[in-house]
Formats: sequence, structure tokens, C-alpha cells
Amino acid sequence: MQMRFRLLLAAACAMPVLAAAGPADYVYVPAVEYGEREIDFKAGTWKSRDERVRQSAASLGFGYGVTTWWFSEAYLKYEKESGDRTKYDAFEWENKFQLTEPNQYFVDVGLITEIEIPKERQQEGYEFRMGPLFQGDAGPVRWNANVLFQRIFRGNTDVSHATGLGYQLQARYELNAALGIGAQAFGEMGQWNRWLSRGEQNHRAGPALFGKVKLGGRQAIVYNAAWLRGLTDASPRDTFRVQAEFEF
Repeated sequence: MQMRFRLLLAAACAMPVLAAAGPADYVYVPAVEYGEREIDFKAGTWKSRDERVRQSAASLGFGYGVTTWWFSEAYLKYEKESGDRTKYDAFEWENKFQLTEPNQYFVDVGLITEIEIPKERQQEGYEFRMGPLFQGDAGPVRWNANVLFQRIFRGNTDVSHATGLGYQLQARYELNAALGIGAQAFGEMGQWNRWLSRGEQNHRAGPALFGKVKLGGRQAIVYNAAWLRGLTDASPRDTFRVQAEFEF
């Protein structure tokens, strides 16, 4: 019954679901801590394969652990393209739901829902993202695997808005209590029921670094960064992304 209630609330907070990929995207994890507050900064940059265009993005958000299984966060997002100035891009509201208790089963399960309201929403429409989150351990390595569905609503009616399918993968090995190493991967397959050919899909993967600096009490700075190499012709040549959170 509790699981059903969580799913219904999750659906109500962000029905249909979806959001376009960007250089500042990060890997979602299903864990939620009740009462935790965080200031979250994310940034990323990638260069097109012909190296003529560089796109950068950043966001600043505030999040709160509303319950033991629901974490809500709001962001202001910014973007910059080659030769242009940094400008406000969108407002985003993200809700994460922890659907199983940590270590209750062989895999922890969560759900992410997002709605993004672009500055130019009359033309770009509203972006939605939703998908299940999975986390488990394989010996000393913690892994994450997420499946994401994305769509744009109410945008330019001359453009067809199909539901897209993407994924996120992460593996992490803790060197000590404050530092970990691993890898991250992101990808977009195309329409959820009609994938693009491999050359047209967007896949990025590479090494990642993880860390946590404890400041006393509940206060800590948690960060991760990755350098991702494009794996197909449709992927950016290189992506660098970083995320830093102040938890209190």
C-alpha cells in the first residue's frame, strides 16, 4: 500500500515526463535523506564533433528532503554558446522518490520526475522527464543504472514531439571515506519505440571522480566530475561535467 501511494504521488508531481540532454546532466541516485537541505551547483561543457561550436550549461538549485522517501529540488538553469554571452535558460522542478528501503532488496529502486519551463516556452514548449532509478553493489563497486523517458509539450506545433528514450550509467569504487573513482555514461537512443541508427544515437562515456568533504554535523561538500568521450558521429567530441553540493 505504501509503495502504491508513493507511485501515485510521483505521477501527480510530473505527469507525462521528459527533458532534453545537456552538457551539465548528472547521474541520479535513488537515495533520499529526510530533512536534508542542499545547495546544488552543476556545470558542463561540450564541443561539437567538427569543433566549431561549444555549448556550456550551468544550474543552481536548492533541495529539501520532504519525507524519508521524497526529495524535491528547484533549479535556475543557464546556457552559453560559442560567441554568445551566458543567459538564463529555464526553471526546473525535480522530484525524486525512494521506492524501496536501502539494502532491503538486491537492488534499490527509485523514481525521478522533472518539469522544465524554458524562458522561450512559447516556442520551445515544456520539457518533461521521468524514469526508474536502480542502484546496487557488485562487491566493492556501487553501480547505478537509470532509464529515462523525455518529451516536449506545447512547443512549436510545426515540430513533431515524440517521446525519447535515454539512459545513465555509473560505477564507483571508494578508495577511502573521502574519495572514489569510477566511470559514467550517458546516452539518447531516439524515439522510445523506434530507435535511431547507431550512428545517429548520442553516447558519451568516460572516467569520473567522486568525493565528500565533511564539515561537521550534517554539513558536507559532495562532488563528482567526469570527462566523457563521444562514442558516435552524433555525439559531442568531448564533454566535461561537474557537480558540487553543499549539504546541511
